[in-house]
Amino acid sequence: MGPEMSANSACAFYDLDGTLVSTNLVHTYLFFSRNQPSALRTLFKTAGGIARIPAFAVVDRVNRVKFNEMLFSLYEGEFEDRLLELAEEHFEEVYKPNIFPGVYELIQASQRRGLRQVIVSGSLDFVVRPLARHLGIDDIVTNRLEFKRGVATGKLVPPILAGANKARFMQEYARTHGVDLVESYAYSDSYSDYPMLAVVGRPAVVNPDKKLLAEARVFNWPVLDLR
Repeated sequence: MGPEMSANSACAFYDLDGTLVSTNLVHTYLFFSRNQPSALRTLFKTAGGIARIPAFAVVDRVNRVKFNEMLFSLYEGEFEDRLLELAEEHFEEVYKPNIFPGVYELIQASQRRGLRQVIVSGSLDFVVRPLARHLGIDDIVTNRLEFKRGVATGKLVPPILAGANKARFMQEYARTHGVDLVESYAYSDSYSDYPMLAVVGRPAVVNPDKKLLAEARVFNWPVLDLR
């Protein structure tokens, strides 16, 4: 995380998948599975990920934390240095072409208001950093893989950031950095992030799903289409 902030400062908090980019956690896993050291390992990893997609979809609707645990368990055995090396390539091939066109204008307008820019995402830290740098994001709050002797265990470093937990992470970030949440903004596309939006004074929905759009209309939240 970045340097400490002065008291009563405000942030713009962004969800990532579906809000800033049109990709998701499964796209990221499949990128790394396709870039294995050997053709056999590539086939094994990719086939395993594809076979689990239906199960991922079901679990994601029921329990976002369990979905994260299932997905990131597939990273078991990956070498940390290789993942870090591939992160820049992932940005160029997966994230950069799929950034929603309106994202640049939204972030620039937010920066002109003097807001600190923060991505809050269940994605992995090393995956998000190149995107954050490209967009001029100041800080990231993300999940982290557990490594032992430079090899991924398939577990996340707790606590796991997902769904409703995002609001708790944002509250902790606000306490640590002197952020005024009432004056802060938050942006997301998914109803699962409703708590993340509700914890700030200035929420907005981006490319919202039907359930989130309905909530936005009830509370008169701004609705943005960045596509």
